[in-house]
Amino acid sequence: MARSIFEGAVSLSTSTISNNSIAPDTIPATGAATGAATGAAAASAAPSPVIWKSRSSKLPSAPPAGCAGIPRLIWEVLFARGLESEEDIQKWLRPSLKLLKDPYKLTDMDKAVNRLLEARRKQEAIVIYADYDLDGTSGLALLLTAFKAMGFADVTYYQPKRLSEGYGLHKEAVRRLFESGRTLLVSVDLGITAIEAVEYAGELGLDVIITDHHLPKETLPEALAVVNPNRGNCPSELGHLCGTGVAFYLALAVRRALLEHDIIKESFDPKSLLDCFVIGTLTDMVPLIDENRVLVKHGLLQLAQCQRPGLRVLLQALGLWGKPLTSQDVAIRFAPKLNALSRMETGLQPIDLYLVESDREAQALVQQVLSNNQDRQVSQKNAESEAFEFVAKNPPGSSIFVYSQNFHRGVVGLVATRLCQEFGLPTFVGSLSPEEGVIVGSARMPEGRGLNALDAMNFVAANGVLEQFGGHAVAAGFELRLENAEKFRMGLEEFFASQMVQVEHRTWLYDAEATLADLDASFMGWHEHLSPFGAQFAPPVFCVKGVGLQQIRSLKGGHFRLTLAEGKAISRVALWFSPSKEHPLIEAISAARAAAVGCIDALVEPQWNYFNGQRSLQLLIQDIRQSVGGAVDGVGHFSGAVSGAFPGAVSGALVGPNSSARSPS
Repeated sequence: MARSIFEGAVSLSTSTISNNSIAPDTIPATGAATGAATGAAAASAAPSPVIWKSRSSKLPSAPPAGCAGIPRLIWEVLFARGLESEEDIQKWLRPSLKLLKDPYKLTDMDKAVNRLLEARRKQEAIVIYADYDLDGTSGLALLLTAFKAMGFADVTYYQPKRLSEGYGLHKEAVRRLFESGRTLLVSVDLGITAIEAVEYAGELGLDVIITDHHLPKETLPEALAVVNPNRGNCPSELGHLCGTGVAFYLALAVRRALLEHDIIKESFDPKSLLDCFVIGTLTDMVPLIDENRVLVKHGLLQLAQCQRPGLRVLLQALGLWGKPLTSQDVAIRFAPKLNALSRMETGLQPIDLYLVESDREAQALVQQVLSNNQDRQVSQKNAESEAFEFVAKNPPGSSIFVYSQNFHRGVVGLVATRLCQEFGLPTFVGSLSPEEGVIVGSARMPEGRGLNALDAMNFVAANGVLEQFGGHAVAAGFELRLENAEKFRMGLEEFFASQMVQVEHRTWLYDAEATLADLDASFMGWHEHLSPFGAQFAPPVFCVKGVGLQQIRSLKGGHFRLTLAEGKAISRVALWFSPSKEHPLIEAISAARAAAVGCIDALVEPQWNYFNGQRSLQLLIQDIRQSVGGAVDGVGHFSGAVSGAFPGAVSGALVGPNSSARSPS
């Protein structure tokens, strides 16, 4: 039976470039493979028709009672997302910290807190053992900050190396930590399947408290406490929390207990931990619902005024300091720079940015961060080019499996995401170590298709093909011997051939119809109340019909800046990122022949653009078509790139052959 392993957090590749703080006419090229290999692969399949479809089949003519002051487009968006009552709408628009669930509803929280109270009284030597991804790292920084504020005097930390050690609680690391004098180990974002390692810790006399959110095996580790809302019998209804979220709830519970037992007289404000919470939650792409939505909303405010020098200096270097932060800012522009540190494993790690104490040191570290990210971009681009060339020469069936000794192990998850977005197929990408004869890789599943990477690998593992595997349904890791590569490929083909359902159309979902005049500064004030956007709550998309093309301008990287006009008085700047070369309007758009295009309908996502201290309204285009009048729903032409905060978030059937989604850096 294969042991559990997970390559890392769901990668943050997205389908558009966030344009906040970027000059309107100087959009940078992305780190994606965009050369001949991509074109060859795209040419291997014909475009499939696209449907524009409203999220709601019938919108009411008026808002619910008590919501009369809310603009039409706002309550139509909420209604389309399933929020139909006055209570649901008010709760969504005004998320309150008072709505948070009691941390003691988590199974074993009382056991964990009692053990930590004992450790605090005796000032025992504690180690926080955290995953290397940004969920684990953010949770680690959060607990280190909280424990220090609560007077724990001897707390160290340990994170396994992504490339040389891999995911999980390792027996050798447990042994070294025990020999160094640690008497209590608290895990973050891992440990729920570490049955052998926890048993070994018990034999040594090292107490273990597990905090995790991943799915367990049939048997739980025999830890002193297992705090995991997804452990099966947990009544907390907090299964949407990521690893950092579970760590935050542990900190809340310990803080309360220390105050109640009069062990501490004063305590920290838990809001000070929300800068860590927001990074961990957005990077792990857990649903932005309930507690996650409330805490991310407040966490974005906390991060925007962050007191951690490393994070603050990085925000400044990226042009994100001094303005309101969005979830897209964090997930697309900020977090990948940190995540690249553990992917490339050059010595500097993400936790170093969280913990550095002086601005001078932070400046030096941030320069390393940006340089390291450039190296990651090069490695990713080279791997993507080779992967696309392989797929072009070897057209896939029901899944994609590609590996190479040229693929840096730290970027295989990003490459898998890119291929999965492009072809809409289950994708497995591996890094081959010729010396060891081992392939280590990552799997990604297309959104909205109900496909499960773990089910597929369980099927293949039954034949003894895999050494280890594990993770999530849509993002997982695996390891196999080189001699089993062909058996692995054939096993995946067999499994997914029985699972895949032929998709005749790809669908763009939009929330409501709007005019350009509707999408103004006043609307954007309300739009901000809808945020944060992310998993299970994508940014709103609107259908505007019968607008003219006033201006077309080509931008670097294959993007376009369009000026859409509604009559003579109303115009809006719209950005169209990486449209497909197969799009029926691309020839006229590329030649800037607006007259040849005529009036268009467009699916757009409104957002603020910040540049040179100024804020302006802009639209991100998902798709355009020549305006034909009549109903919007109906088969249209082949569409361009996805325009959302997260891949597949707008619709589960947006990606497929020839999709031109790009992965920003």
